[in-house]
Amino acid sequence: MIQVYTGNGKGKTTAAIGQAIRALGHNWKILMIQFMKGDEYGEIKVLKKLPNITVKQFGLKTFVKKGELKPDDIKLAREGWQLAKEAIESRKYDMIILDELNCALDYGLLTVKEVLTVLLSAPRDLEIIITGRYAPKELIEIADLASEIKEIKHPLQKGVVNRSGIDY
Repeated sequence: MIQVYTGNGKGKTTAAIGQAIRALGHNWKILMIQFMKGDEYGEIKVLKKLPNITVKQFGLKTFVKKGELKPDDIKLAREGWQLAKEAIESRKYDMIILDELNCALDYGLLTVKEVLTVLLSAPRDLEIIITGRYAPKELIEIADLASEIKEIKHPLQKGVVNRSGIDY
């Protein structure tokens, strides 16, 4: 099945990781591919220590600016997508998390058409979780589960910067 977590609220990646933790409790084999992320956040440090889950990052340590894509941003996104396609076809995993794929699509690093082509041909017993703001409507339409996480209030609105252990 395909799950999509989108919206402008905090917690999309966290929701995907929660699903991964639950699946690991049942000995599932999981691949998490992070698009547009190259920094090792706290959750990644922990996930890398767990059995049956592999995390691969395809991004720089700096933020990608929409409309100001660097050649490395495009190259890394293409490499991440190539790995995703191979992993989906390989049947080696029970769950594949494509973290921030929605943003990569919105920023033009990948096309909706190429992603939908692969997702529509994916094995039905493979759980695919896609996160990130701005999920395209075409992706939501083919999803079996789609959740929008809405921001109501955030500490950043009061000037509180990212906090270790909470935001990274």
